[in-house]
Amino acid sequence: MLLHRLDATPVHAIARDTPLGELVPEQEGDQSGRARGHLLCDPVIDAKKPLREAELLALRNRLAERDAYAVITVGLKAHLEDVEAQSWQPPPPSAILDAHLRMLPDHHDKAELLTLPMVTDFLARDHQPRETAEFASVLVQYVTGRAAQEEVEGFSLMKLEDQVREWFEQDDAALHLREKAFLIALAAFDEGPYALTAEVSDGLYARLQKTADSRQQAAVPVFGTHIEKRLQLARAHRYAAEEHTEWGPVHQMKAAYRDERAAFILLREVWTGHPSARPALVQWLQDLSKDGRPLVRTRAASTAAVLAYTDLPSAMALVIEPWASSRHFGPRSVAVSALALAHSISTPNVPRILDTWCDSRTPHLRWVAIRTHGLIGPERPVETLAALRAAARHDELDASTVPDDRVGQDEAQLNEVLAESVELLLLSRAQDQVFLELLRTLRHDRNAFDLAVGGFLGACGRTEGDEPGGRPLLLDRYGQSAPAEVTANHIARLWHAALGDRAHRSRALGVLRQWVRAADRDVQAEQHLTLLLSDLADSEQERRRIGHLLRTTLGEDSAPLAVASRLLAAISRP
Repeated sequence: MLLHRLDATPVHAIARDTPLGELVPEQEGDQSGRARGHLLCDPVIDAKKPLREAELLALRNRLAERDAYAVITVGLKAHLEDVEAQSWQPPPPSAILDAHLRMLPDHHDKAELLTLPMVTDFLARDHQPRETAEFASVLVQYVTGRAAQEEVEGFSLMKLEDQVREWFEQDDAALHLREKAFLIALAAFDEGPYALTAEVSDGLYARLQKTADSRQQAAVPVFGTHIEKRLQLARAHRYAAEEHTEWGPVHQMKAAYRDERAAFILLREVWTGHPSARPALVQWLQDLSKDGRPLVRTRAASTAAVLAYTDLPSAMALVIEPWASSRHFGPRSVAVSALALAHSISTPNVPRILDTWCDSRTPHLRWVAIRTHGLIGPERPVETLAALRAAARHDELDASTVPDDRVGQDEAQLNEVLAESVELLLLSRAQDQVFLELLRTLRHDRNAFDLAVGGFLGACGRTEGDEPGGRPLLLDRYGQSAPAEVTANHIARLWHAALGDRAHRSRALGVLRQWVRAADRDVQAEQHLTLLLSDLADSEQERRRIGHLLRTTLGEDSAPLAVASRLLAAISRP
């Protein structure tokens, strides 16, 4: 473009290995038809023979003698000595598209065409100039009736898929295996800290090296990576943002693909288009699932979820089920996250898998299914609670399949996670339906009773924002619905069941003490608790029990609570 704007034609493209001294010879035999424009793209230069200022000055003098011009382009890692390169930025896609739409027939309104949703959607994404030029051609064909609307709407996605395939179809000489590993890691850690992404990508690179040649010792270069060139190749960018950690928000330099669809498409291409990479990818995900950093384990789960959406049988057999079958808590918790995320992106059959695992003779699979049901259960609360009851009835099977020294431990873990899943359901958007189902099956058997009451008491302990002194969520829900709504009646009935059962009474009284202390700090909580205690104290025995609780509940400084006397007065009135 520069040479043609200067009318420096004809333009000759020069071979990359041509020395600068030979680009424009000192003497030319035939002066007619000589080139006025010369283009040298990415000359072959290295650290031993860098591009020097003296060579450029000599070239400029020869060009001036012949009224000629040259353009030389170099990459980000070019070896230059006393030479300043100008960074080139492409014009915005809108300007490129506008220029290429000059080929439109005169009777078509270009301004109106640029406002079409499929055009604005294309321009909103990060596309290379050549892709924008191709899009202009397709757009003209659409306007003139030679292309369908679907072809224009799908052009952006098609080009992204072509780019991803091009990356992984290139041999290692054109795109090094280490950079391919970085592309995969960036897809898994998109919008994550760059340093972390680069770190885990080297682990994947070592795994891929071993797959390519098991006899070769895996080696990762420590230095020499050009960050900007790596991100430019990946069509990604760096930006500063806060990252939430277990210690609070911290400032991080993050990296992300410019096109938010790239991560999903890349993982799909690697998993389904290059099966030879699966062993390394599976081992890498296993490594990530055992990492001590929560962010790393979460990204392992989200990556497995994408793989499950792409190819559920393979992802389950190779990645998720081995996690779910692990004796260790970490991989099992990653399996829970992976299944919940897979379901959230519409992966089919996840609830069916969980229902099957709830009925499994393997405690670890039941544990994963129960935890996952607690996360996705609000969509189908009745079916979820039925599956949880089925899992609760499997304690007797564990005795025949698990060594004696582990039976008690496994049973305790399963009972705990069963209660936690019911607890999550009771605090979800399906709360009212969950209350109905728990009360309907409360007296079915002992397992159903323990499941309902244990989950209910766990939910009673939850407060707003999980603050230690916050208002209890179910107490607030009771107060909002009392006395007319059925939800208040459901809460009261479950409290009656908990207080009336020997196995749960002690825990129920402990939770009720927490509610009394919360009422001492919160006037509205006191009003709600007054209504509840009046409802619970419906017999002389219950009045005595609640009265004893109020008289013996002390504050944090071991002093009597002022709210206790007011509550006592409330339950003493007929």
